[in-house]
Formats: sequence, C-alpha cells, structure tokens
Amino acid sequence: MILRIDHVAIAVRDYDKARAFFDALFDAVPGASATVDPTKYHWQLLSVGDLSRLEILSPTGDGSFLDGFLKNREGGVHHITVQTRDIREARKKLDELSIPYFGYNEYPGGVWNELFIHPKDAFGVLIQIAEFRSSDWLNPCLQIPGGRSYRVERTETGADLTLAHPGGGTVTVALGRDEIKELIDELAAVSP
Repeated sequence: MILRIDHVAIAVRDYDKARAFFDALFDAVPGASATVDPTKYHWQLLSVGDLSRLEILSPTGDGSFLDGFLKNREGGVHHITVQTRDIREARKKLDELSIPYFGYNEYPGGVWNELFIHPKDAFGVLIQIAEFRSSDWLNPCLQIPGGRSYRVERTETGADLTLAHPGGGTVTVALGRDEIKELIDELAAVSP
C-alpha cells in the first residue's frame, strides 16, 4: 500500500526565515510550490540530499487553516506524507482496518490524490497518504534528462553511476575501476 515516506511538512509563521534556515543548513533545492487562496497558505517543497524532502507551509493571511496549529508556536512538524501507488487501494485497506480518515480528494487529471489520518487516530501524527508522480514536484535539476534511468560520468578513480529513484530524485554511487569491471560482467551475465 505505501511506497515510502515522501516528505515531512513543517508549518512556520515566517516563510522567509524558514527558507533561509533550511537553504543554509541543508543546501535545499526548491521544487514545486503554490499559494492556496481558499485556505490561505503557501507551500514549498525543498529537496535536501539525494532523496529527502521537506515541505514548508506558511499562512498567507488571517484565517489560514494553519492559525490553530501556529497559535502558540513559531513552527513545527505539521504532517508526514507517504506515497501510495493507488489511493483507492489505500482507502480500502484503511476501511478494512477500521482506521478513520478524512479529506479524501481525487483531483482532476490524477496529478494528486490524497486522504488524511487524524493525529488522534495515528499516535499524535497527522498522516497524508497521496498518489502522485514524484517527478512532477521536483526541480528538473534533480532529475536525469531525457527520461533516462541512469547517467555515467568518468572520474579520476573510476566513474559515478547516477540512478533515477522511483520516488523522484537521484542517487549517485562512486565506482572504482574494479567495481566497474565487475558490474559490466554481472550485467552481461543477466543480459538476454
């Protein structure tokens, strides 16, 4: 049902201060972002490291859905988002397990489908379960161009093998010359 934890969302009063902090601390790379007028908030995805992501949520005016959460604090972990292949399958499993959920949404075009488990039903954590394509939300500089699943770059001691991760982003492995030869032999052995 669950592929992985996609990101941790942090709600903050001061967006600029939070961005400066996470940019400086983690060399964060901005991804998708939007301002949502009906609920008066802004969200920004940030990629940190190879496969980790944070989402910053901040109110855009009085009456934001974040007002209650931020009433007595400058910020904090608001929710975690886990990715599923199929939101309907996830909903069915929650029903089978008698785990209550709310906020079930299937957005037009299937770009994002979601539901939430309330903190009272999940040990104090708001959980968002979502169906989406990770690459839709990442900065293109974090993806391998041309729809390829790998990239090889020569180094002084061998090569860097960069692989596209199904959850979005990439992972780079440094290979020495002997490892490259072993990998070539192993790939040749399994090649049709």
